Amino acid sequence: MTPKGSNRRSSDGASDSSSVPRRASKKPRYSRFTQQELPACKPILTPFWVIATFSVIGVIFIPIGLASLFASQRVVEIVDRYDDNCIPKEFLGDGRGFIQNHEANKTCTRSLTVPKHMKSPIYIYYQLDNFYQNHRRYVKSRSDNQLRSKAGEKDTGSCVPEGTTADGSPIVPCGLIAWSLFNDTYKFSLNSKVLDVNKKNIAWKSDKDHKFGKDVYPKNFQRDGLIGGAKLNSSIPLSEQEDLIVWMRTAALPTFRKLYGKIEVDLEANSKLSVVIQNNYNTYTFNGKKKLVLSTTSWIGGKNDFLGIAYLTVGGLCFFLSISFIILYIVRPRPLGDPSYLSWNINPAGHMN
Repeated sequence: MTPKGSNRRSSDGASDSSSVPRRASKKPRYSRFTQQELPACKPILTPFWVIATFSVIGVIFIPIGLASLFASQRVVEIVDRYDDNCIPKEFLGDGRGFIQNHEANKTCTRSLTVPKHMKSPIYIYYQLDNFYQNHRRYVKSRSDNQLRSKAGEKDTGSCVPEGTTADGSPIVPCGLIAWSLFNDTYKFSLNSKVLDVNKKNIAWKSDKDHKFGKDVYPKNFQRDGLIGGAKLNSSIPLSEQEDLIVWMRTAALPTFRKLYGKIEVDLEANSKLSVVIQNNYNTYTFNGKKKLVLSTTSWIGGKNDFLGIAYLTVGGLCFFLSISFIILYIVRPRPLGDPSYLSWNINPAGHMN
């Protein structure tokens, strides 16, 4: 017999299963964190603190909302939709045929009236509606390595179908985003005097310095049979082609504006502004809209009433709640810490015990 408590061994000298050490317990070690015993702040929401909190929020938010709304109202904005009005009579109802007809005259002249005094700089935007730049395949159709450095010129794997030419040469810049570059142009004149449009510094500085290389030049761009949009000057590096840089920062919503340039002279109220538009960009195939926008800015940026309305709504609601709680506290005061209001001290009939 084997003595009690001794380890039995098999004929080959190995210990049996009873000698195998137990596995370490998966039970977590005790700590104040796992047992939720750490010190914590447990504020008591007394009527004073609730009323004071709502009042402070209202006092802060309402002036900010009024200031934001006032600043937005001071922004002067001119919005002109021209895609339908810039189609010749012979192409009415056939915008796609008009855009694809290379012999059709794409020049269109629009007259804009300045509603109020517009202080320079006046920002020029083009606005596109129903254009989904946030589509997954469209967003992925680019090569950041190729845009950043000449060494990544052949990195076109993510740019299909606009990655290479028919003979396999890489397209720079490749991808659908660059291929569909906006190509409408605008020329402005006031009282028969041409207004210069400054197209410098319209792109983000971080994009110019870090995302688009100074040694990367356009190559084989828009040379196949199907042309998507604007062409690029092959003698200028991508870091200096700011129209492309602005376009390559894709929009999150189907309606968006992109900066085209700046007018750096003041425009007086009721003056007539003449705009010569080259209506080249095809938005007619997908029922899109094109708009020309001229806008001044304020300390909150462009015209944006939503920010001021949001602040006023939240501030007004908090102020209303603080007044309501004050009235309620005066009309029907409730003692703090009264145990008679506990649920187990109220009988089923709703009366105090």
